[in-house]
Amino acid sequence: MSLPTIAIIGGTGNLGSAIGWRLARAGYAITLGSRLAENAQTKATALGHGMTGASNAEAAAAGEIVIVAVPFSAQTATYAEIKPHVAGKIVVDTTVPLVPPKVMRVQLPPEGSAAALAAAALGDGVRMTSAFHNVAAHKLAQDIAIDCDILVFGDEKDARAEVVALADAIGLRGVHAGALVNSAAAEAMTSLLIFINKTYQVDGAGIAITGKLVPIS
Repeated sequence: MSLPTIAIIGGTGNLGSAIGWRLARAGYAITLGSRLAENAQTKATALGHGMTGASNAEAAAAGEIVIVAVPFSAQTATYAEIKPHVAGKIVVDTTVPLVPPKVMRVQLPPEGSAAALAAAALGDGVRMTSAFHNVAAHKLAQDIAIDCDILVFGDEKDARAEVVALADAIGLRGVHAGALVNSAAAEAMTSLLIFINKTYQVDGAGIAITGKLVPIS
């Protein structure tokens, strides 16, 4: 069974490039996207493993699964740019609504979550999911084991399962976490983890679900 092609929108950023690097090492065909295609290609060449670079729009058109890894401040503009290219595709929003300078305080938008904003921006016909909110990008960028679960949200179980498989492929554990509206919990948790990192001098705290998880069918 062939692996889906993956586009990483915002692929030159810390989180996007780290996810792309890990997925490429796992055998996925990765296109890194950026506002400037040449920047994406430079990053792809530096990371290796057969990755290519393109503009955000070109990457979104090329990917069967589209992972969006941009700052909250760039979310609206980015989704407007890729909207014509993602109909029918799984889109994975990783956005956390951090509002500097008070990033250690939960500041969810009036719409409820960044994932809700993403879904509204893309409209019907997109298989919207969200994930990768609570893992440290600098750890993903290293060839190390990471003790962190990835909570995956989405209204469509099959779409969530595809994203759970991506998390598993990069050496983490993907966990079904319910409907897209539940994304607010993981988005809020990021501010708590930033606070814990600073307070207890932790190098990238993550989350892990306790208890034995029985695989779902």
